[in-house]
Amino acid sequence: MNRTLRIGTRGSALALTQTGHVADALRAAGAEVEIVTIATPGDRSHAPIAEIGIGVFTSALRDALAGGEVDVAVHSYKDLPTAPDPRLSLAAVPPREDPRDALIARDGLTLGELPPGSRVGTGAPRRVAQLAALGLGIELVPLRGNVDSRIRKVRDGELDAVVLARAGIARLGRTEEITETLDPIQMLPAPAQGALAVECRVDDVDTEHLLQSVLDDSASRAAVAAERAMLAALEAGCSAPVGALADVVEDLDDDGAVVLRLSLRGVMATEDGDLLRASATGDLTAAEELGRALAAELLDLSGLAPARSEGRS
Repeated sequence: MNRTLRIGTRGSALALTQTGHVADALRAAGAEVEIVTIATPGDRSHAPIAEIGIGVFTSALRDALAGGEVDVAVHSYKDLPTAPDPRLSLAAVPPREDPRDALIARDGLTLGELPPGSRVGTGAPRRVAQLAALGLGIELVPLRGNVDSRIRKVRDGELDAVVLARAGIARLGRTEEITETLDPIQMLPAPAQGALAVECRVDDVDTEHLLQSVLDDSASRAAVAAERAMLAALEAGCSAPVGALADVVEDLDDDGAVVLRLSLRGVMATEDGDLLRASATGDLTAAEELGRALAAELLDLSGLAPARSEGRS
């Protein structure tokens, strides 16, 4: 490939860092790349994500990619709508960062050490539902903004703690500020949290092959596919109170040989604030089927009718 690949990204420090990792890997493989910053509606608004809509951080990037302004787009996978974009190909899912949530609290405190009445910032309904269910007596405060501005609210004493994706903190080189990485038993992350999605145009076969060969990690792709399929089947969209985490685990087949399988855990909050949990294990090659099956189990637990299989756009 002789042309320079233009990689589209949001302009936040985290987005530029994530895209920089992708660019470095492509350069190491001999490709010429250029990073192009694209403003999105989500970057210009301070309203809650639930109000400004699914895809608010990705639609402008996808339009620029489809329109030929850039050749590649790098997204935080969890920001993508569950419905595929027929104009684009999900060419690569690079190795996933730690998908868990993390607490950054004053005085080095853990979640269980925060006194009742402590003000904890988070903007995600998924986190709000799971934190409330722990019954710790903390006050949950709506929060938007980049990683730095959220952490600053703790440093300035406006909040006692914030809950963030550990992956973003790690990519920015700030893990020493984490006071507790939250166990998934307490807090299941957002589907695809910690993963990147690297897209190109569906008809750009050369770029697709390059991205896949250099960047794609099959285990990360399978895990995220299961989580996202569960989300899509629940028709939840990326800001709904749904958490999921898939892990690649070793298992034994009928002949006693070691095989790799997917273990998927899911949680869904009801309108009454109850948490419904389910788990399942399946083949790596049937990740989406596993996700849909777990969604069906959660819907059965909730007493709701089965949802349609396609996701919202």
